[in-house]
Amino acid sequence: MADLIEIKVPDVGGVASIDVVEVLIKPGDTVALEQIIATLETDKASMDLPASAGGTIQQVHIKPGDKVGEGSLVATVLVNSADTAQVAATLKPEQSTQSPTTPAPTIQEQPAPVKTPEPAKAAIASPASTPVIDHSISVTAHASPSVRLFARELGVDITKITAGNGRKGRILKDDVKSFVKRAISEGVTQSGAGIPSIPAVDFSQFGETETLKLSKIKRLTGQNLSRVWLNLPMVTYHEEADITEMEAFRVALNAEKTKDETKITGLMFIIKALVAAMKQFPSFNASLSADGENLILKKYINIGIAVDTPNGLVVPVLRNVDSKSINQLASELAEKSDKARLGKLMPADMQGGCLTISSLGGIGGTAFTPIVNAPEVAILGVTRAKMQPVWNGKEFIPRLMLPLDLTYDHRVIDGAEGARFMAHIKQNLSDIRRLLL
Repeated sequence: MADLIEIKVPDVGGVASIDVVEVLIKPGDTVALEQIIATLETDKASMDLPASAGGTIQQVHIKPGDKVGEGSLVATVLVNSADTAQVAATLKPEQSTQSPTTPAPTIQEQPAPVKTPEPAKAAIASPASTPVIDHSISVTAHASPSVRLFARELGVDITKITAGNGRKGRILKDDVKSFVKRAISEGVTQSGAGIPSIPAVDFSQFGETETLKLSKIKRLTGQNLSRVWLNLPMVTYHEEADITEMEAFRVALNAEKTKDETKITGLMFIIKALVAAMKQFPSFNASLSADGENLILKKYINIGIAVDTPNGLVVPVLRNVDSKSINQLASELAEKSDKARLGKLMPADMQGGCLTISSLGGIGGTAFTPIVNAPEVAILGVTRAKMQPVWNGKEFIPRLMLPLDLTYDHRVIDGAEGARFMAHIKQNLSDIRRLLL
């Protein structure tokens, strides 16, 4: 004769919600008394749930991801009546050291070890012996409380770690460390990244103040730059290009123009030199996929130009610059710059850029570190050119030198490639005849 016995969740110290991490049985399986049939987890401990009866599983009432509590039905098992006397109707963890025949949940990894004759049947650690953990952290990840606390201290969302190297896929501290290393190398950070916020200060205590609301452009620009700064490992390479002949040619071109014609600026030649370099080094005309696994190469060349406006910095995009003349680019940039200063640029006018130029030449400076306009992988900074004495092997001669600053995403571009890219731009600007090749 056989009896149908219910296996239920035992007393786990008054915890109302327990996560089901793993279910090791299915209908039709034969289990032995005290055989592990599921893994449960609370915010205080992880535990193995043993079978309170041996026999054939008739029905399983839980699945991974479910939340259960004390007394929740786990499974029904068909047992022989002769074995029924061995079944404990109710499981209590504190009985694990008193009765060898009464199974109890098994703690696998606790922050504070508990000495018991049988570690496989150790009692659940009391809250006092467990680190205080933010209950807002998801407890579906298969990790012990100490590992959860370690992850939280590093600012890691432990639910992002899909698998661990511990027993039954349990997440270990080494898995958290590996995740952080991978996140740094790929530029992936958790929300907030564990970075403490700057505390608020009442400046009025030091003197008179005035509060001005940031423009929408500045707010959005600030958010984007902060996001890029946290996600991209950026490197800036500084160089100088001899533009003496280029500047003489530019002055000669403008001398031929009428008052109504758009004047040529040095920026037009920089755009052309940049286009030639991007064709030679296609990784600069690319974007990294969101998962960081692929590089998306672009077959078009659109250049963004950072424009200073009363409301903040905007970046209108010049499209298909490789197919336009210097005069066409000058007219288009003048038109879009005027629109930008009047606040009339449309969103489409600022989208689709492949690489951005940020020029401070009209203001001054000798060098700066521009921030990449993601999802682009590089940005070229330009400051004011000045006459410098340059040694030609025999004597110092005056040459007009243009400082250039190239910031790039180090995940896509390495140092040697960045230096070669800048050398190509420098060469084209020093002898603009090369742009005809």
